[in-house]
Parts: sequence; structure tokens; C-alpha cells
Amino acid sequence: MNAPLLKVTGLKKYYAIGSRFPGASPRQLRAVDDVSFSIGHGETLSLVGESGCGKSSVGRSILGLFPITDGSIELGGMRIDRLSSEAFRPVRKKLQVVFQDPFSSLNPRMKVRDIVAEPLRNFRSDLSRAQIDRKVGDVLDQVGLPRDAIGRWPHEFSGGQRQRIGIARALSAEPELIVCDEAVSALDVSVKAQIINLLQDLQRELGLALLFISHDLGIVAHMTHRVAVMYLGKIVEIGTRQEVFCQTRHPYTKALLSSVPSMKAHGAGSRRIILAGDVPSPVNPPPGCRFHARCPSAMDRCKVEEPLLVSHGDGHASACHLNDVNGEPAR
Repeated sequence: MNAPLLKVTGLKKYYAIGSRFPGASPRQLRAVDDVSFSIGHGETLSLVGESGCGKSSVGRSILGLFPITDGSIELGGMRIDRLSSEAFRPVRKKLQVVFQDPFSSLNPRMKVRDIVAEPLRNFRSDLSRAQIDRKVGDVLDQVGLPRDAIGRWPHEFSGGQRQRIGIARALSAEPELIVCDEAVSALDVSVKAQIINLLQDLQRELGLALLFISHDLGIVAHMTHRVAVMYLGKIVEIGTRQEVFCQTRHPYTKALLSSVPSMKAHGAGSRRIILAGDVPSPVNPPPGCRFHARCPSAMDRCKVEEPLLVSHGDGHASACHLNDVNGEPAR
């Protein structure tokens, strides 16, 4: 078996927040709490879950945008979470990101040429201006933008075109992994489909690996190889697209899937699962299973014992006491 491109082990990211009362000890918001997964070369792993579950914090931790609290992150077999800013610089060439908002993620005072060429100036100081212009034109061709866009400003483009510019900027660094942080959630439905098809085409052409962070399970079902479902800072289920969508193990995943709009007539498919209550606070997560207060299948054991992420064969794993009888601890 080939070694993974990215390996995340026991990742934790806690944010210090102010105390509730004067003189009290500062509290911690547990955005990511012991998350592990890997991504292979040319593979798409989708990270899904409700807003606030820690998806974006995982992506930003991998990108080195802030120090992690605990755990390890390896890229190509090299541990990168402890690197200094100077040592991390060459790693940034391999790790790029496409942000959620195509309007705020582009500098309005820079023309498209300068936006797309920025990674080239950072990582390829040997290139002349003519060579940079040639490479920028080639990347614009790859993302489906005309070459005359090179001299235009971001405000002259639509949202979908701006996102193509953001993708072009990421591609110009020739990365191995792109983190797509809700990269299509701000776009119209028809434009979403175009951007998803573009990412898939680029992945096949260039062998890119993608960490696709999203809450849209319809899009995830269309484009991903594997899915990791997060709830309150933890992965509760992970597996291939077929396993997670068709052989669902965790009650939370089942509830998420039941909320996806369907063209089936009423009663023809699975019933809609309405979860009671709100997501608990990541500042003070509940004991036992973090989902137990909202779970329709919760047992007394769920309130006191935290379930392990247990493998059910072929890499499909879930963290639920209902499913760990015949499973083995996930590795």
C-alpha cells in the first residue's frame, strides 16, 4: 500500500477564550479534539458537518495558519506542524487553499496577473517577467478564463469567475494538496456545478489531492472519494463515499443524510430525521458521547462512556456504541 500524501494524527486545536466571571480561570474552546485521517495522492477527502463542528479549523491547522495544540501533521512523510516559519516556507508551495468567499479572498488593488503570479514570485525567483506572464496565461487556460483577463481587476468578474481566479492562484504554485474551504458555498447552483467539474478535471489532469470542506452533502456525494463526518470537534464516521452514504453507521450521519433534498415521492425513501435540541458548546462538551443529548438511539452508556472510532472493515469506521460490538479499533 502506498504511503499517504497527508497524515493527520490526534490533531487538537483549542482556543483560549475569556473567563465568564472576573478572576476565574480562562476557558478553552475545543474546536478540534483528537482528529485523525489521511489523504492519498490524487484523492479527495471531504470533511462534512454542521457549522461550528471544527472543519475549517482542521483545514487551517494543516495549512499552518496557526499553531496546533497537540497531535501531528505529516506531508509526504515529513512532519510539518513543528516547523519554523522559515522551514515551513517550501512546504507552502505544496499546500494551497481555495477560500469560501471569492469576493473577499482576492485583493481588489491587484490585477489578475499579479494575483495569479504571487505564488510564482514567492517560490520561483528564477523566473523572468516574460516567463511569469507565460505561466499565468497557461494557468488561466487551465481554469477556463480568457488570457485577456490578465490585465483586468477582480471587480470586473462574476463570483464564479473570481473563484476560478482563486483556483488559478493556487495552481500556479504547482501544489500537491489543495484545501477547498467551502469553496463553492457562496456560488449559484449552476456555477457550483461548473467549479466542481473544473476541480475534478484538474485533479485527473494534475494528480492533485483535495481536502474538500463542505456542509453540502449533495456536492460531496458527486465528487469525493472518501468522507469524514465531524461533530463537535471529533470525527464520528469516516469511509468511502459508498460506505458513508449507503452503509451509514452513525446516527448523526443518518440525520445529515436524511436532510438532503430528494426527488423521491413522500414516503418512497428514508424518513426525515429531526434532531432535538442544539449543538452543545465546544467550551464545555458533554461527557460520554458528544451526540448523546440529541441522539434518538442514545443509551445510558452513551452518557458516561465516550465511544471509540471503531473500524468495520476496509477503512469504514464510526464512533458509536451501537456499532462497536463486532468492530475493531480504527487504526
